[in-house]
Amino acid sequence: MACLRVLIDLHLQPMGQKKLIRFEAIRHFSNVLEYPQDMPGKWKDFFKNENPITLELACGKGEYAVGLGRLYPERNFIGIDIKGNRIWRGAKTALDERLGNVAFIRSHIDKVTDYFAPAEVSEIWITFPDPQLRGSRAKKRLTHPRFLRLYQKMLQPGGVIHLKTDSPDLYHFTLAVIDLYGLSLLDSSENVYARESVSTELQIKTHYEGLDIAQSNRIHYLRFQPNQDLPVDKDEQLKQLFRERGID
Repeated sequence: MACLRVLIDLHLQPMGQKKLIRFEAIRHFSNVLEYPQDMPGKWKDFFKNENPITLELACGKGEYAVGLGRLYPERNFIGIDIKGNRIWRGAKTALDERLGNVAFIRSHIDKVTDYFAPAEVSEIWITFPDPQLRGSRAKKRLTHPRFLRLYQKMLQPGGVIHLKTDSPDLYHFTLAVIDLYGLSLLDSSENVYARESVSTELQIKTHYEGLDIAQSNRIHYLRFQPNQDLPVDKDEQLKQLFRERGID
């Protein structure tokens, strides 16, 4: 009943109040965990199955977690974002559609290894993250080696990372990371919708894809495996590489 009252109130409030109401609402959602404790190795109990787990990082409104959950009922999907008012949208849709294989974590991405045991995650989707264009913020890019090292701790052997972005800068930065650290590039496209055939997974569209913030008029896609060591001493080489290209 408390959850129902919160949802009714939501329709009666201005935008600022809606955010507060949504933050309160997700506390009552069975498919949302906020900074959860003692979850590594426990997701099979949460989902009541041992199906493979896919993460959507910086999930925003959770369009990919929900969309993939519809496509693959035999797999589990978890969206992670710090913005509770955005998570609310995806979580509510999943509840309304009774998608028991979709859940959300409200947390910062750099805390992600607190929530998963080694080899507990089968794949990761990074969908339209902030490209952090300033060179001084490069370490905040979700495909920077700093983050890839975290993902390696959770991913199963052979685990895959997908990047879908409208930012050519983030796309080329990630390609440079893949090349410098010798990771396995499985697929790449500078204009994924120009392909003769586009997979159903890649046809899922997010709110931020529709905004075309980068104004590139194209969607870039990468699929790769972080299957090599990522020595920290190469991070300076990565930084120097972009300095040489005239990128701050």
